[in-house]
Amino acid sequence: MKKKLLVIAHVPSENTQRMRDALVKGASDDQIENTEVKVLNPLNTQPNDINLADAIVIGTTENLGYMAGLVKDVFDRCFYECAEKTEGMPFTFYVRAGHDGTGTKTAIQSITTGMKWKLVQEPLVCRGEFSDDFLDQCEELGLTMAASLDAGII
Repeated sequence: MKKKLLVIAHVPSENTQRMRDALVKGASDDQIENTEVKVLNPLNTQPNDINLADAIVIGTTENLGYMAGLVKDVFDRCFYECAEKTEGMPFTFYVRAGHDGTGTKTAIQSITTGMKWKLVQEPLVCRGEFSDDFLDQCEELGLTMAASLDAGII
């Protein structure tokens, strides 16, 4: 049975769509045979999607020094139905930050600590003006998460 990597990504712009697509490209590498990638936007994410995942990557923008409201909404709607069932869930996240991303990073880590999820890859914070380097970094993050899941490391 294939393992499931769930990507929940807020993509309000062309550049954030490119970042999500790069992450999915890395996670869908041909050499990863036993992991399937499911991509959802925050509005379509339901508790059962999270409960059925083997690992999660969250993608968000930094909005007013905090995660996107739609990403926060996922946690608000899913927290109680998922917290006990997903304890120890391997996850990571990436932030498209116009400033420094600190508030967003802190907020996500606080909520996921409450859910007892396990951060298995250093979060990627893409700061400042958009750069094509962000795409390479997202692709690498996706590849690392999927390959780690595929190999049973996470």
